[in-house]
Amino acid sequence: MDEVFARRDMIMRDTLRDLSSKSDLRGAVQVVSHLGAILSTGVLLTLTWGSWWVVPVFIVHGVLLNFLYAGQHEFSHATVFSSKLLNEWFGRLFGFVLLYPRDFDQIQHFAHHRFTQNWEKDGELARPPYDFKSYLLWVLGPTYWYTRIRRILRFSAGVVSEPYIPERRKADVIREGRLHLLGYGAIAAVSVATGSWLAVTHWLAPMMVTKVVHQLQNTIEHLGLPHVDDITLNTRSTRTNGVMRWLAWNMQYHTAHHAFPGVPCYNLARLHRSIFTDRGRRPEEMTYLGFQWKAIRAFLSGRTEADYPSDRVWISDDVDLEPVAPADNVRNPLGLKLED
Repeated sequence: MDEVFARRDMIMRDTLRDLSSKSDLRGAVQVVSHLGAILSTGVLLTLTWGSWWVVPVFIVHGVLLNFLYAGQHEFSHATVFSSKLLNEWFGRLFGFVLLYPRDFDQIQHFAHHRFTQNWEKDGELARPPYDFKSYLLWVLGPTYWYTRIRRILRFSAGVVSEPYIPERRKADVIREGRLHLLGYGAIAAVSVATGSWLAVTHWLAPMMVTKVVHQLQNTIEHLGLPHVDDITLNTRSTRTNGVMRWLAWNMQYHTAHHAFPGVPCYNLARLHRSIFTDRGRRPEEMTYLGFQWKAIRAFLSGRTEADYPSDRVWISDDVDLEPVAPADNVRNPLGLKLED
C-alpha cells in the first residue's frame, strides 16, 4: 500500500522517498530474528517439558507466535522485502500459522486504512460497540479465536458476509479458506497417525493461551479515539521499550504508519521523528498498561463504547472518561443498579 493518508506537508518529498525505500537485508534481519527466537523457544519447550521451567518458556513461545501477526501485517503492505513474491508467500505462511488467511486479512486491513474509525466502512469495526464483557472476552482471546476459526469454516462453506470484501475477491477468500482447512486437516491427520501432540504443545496451545499479550497491541491503536477522518487524531502510538518494538515490528509508531503506510517497519522510528519529534509535536500515545487501565475503567461502570463521544478522545492519559450516557440509565457488569 503506497497511499498517503496524511498531509504531504508533514514531511519533505525526498525524505519520504528515502524512508519508503526497502532493504532486503534489514527485512531479512527482522524475519530471521523473529523466526529464530521462535525456533529457540520451541527447542527449550521440548527440553523443559515436565518441569516448572516449561511455564515461562511456554508463555514466551506463545507470545512470539502471536506477534508473527506484526510480520503478516508488514507483508500485506509489501514493505519488508523488495520482492512482491517474497512478501506474499511469507505473509501466507504467517497467516497459516496464525489461523488468519492472508488474502482476507489484507482486504480487511486495507479497508481499515482507507476508512479508519469509520463505523460503516472500517474493516476492523465490523462489530458491535464494546461493553465490559465483550471487551474482556476479546482481550483475553476466547472471542478472538472463535471468530478466526468460524470465519475459516464459513469461507470454506462458500459463505462470505463481510461488507468490505468486494464481489470480485469473494472467490479468493473462499479458495483460501478451503486451502487453510485442508492444511489444518492434514496436520491433524498426521498428528493422530503418529500419536504426536507437537502441533498442540508447540503451536496451538501456547498461541491461544497467550493471545492476551498480543491484544495489548491490537486494542491500543484506535479504541477511545475520535471517529473522524484525520489520522493524527484517530490513531494512537505506544510508549514502550526496545524489546516490544522489535517484537511488534515497530507497530508502536502506529500514527506514523497510518499516515504513510508505504514506509517499511524498520524505518518507522525515523518517520516518527520526522513528522512529530523534529517538529515539536507528538501523536496521541499511551503505555500498554496505562491504556488497559483506562479502557477497563470506561466499561467497568456498565457503559458501552457507544456511551462515549465519537468526536473526541475518551481514553487518554489526559481525560477522565466523561461519558455521554447518564449513570442512572446503565447497569454495572454484575447487573446491579448503580447508586447515585
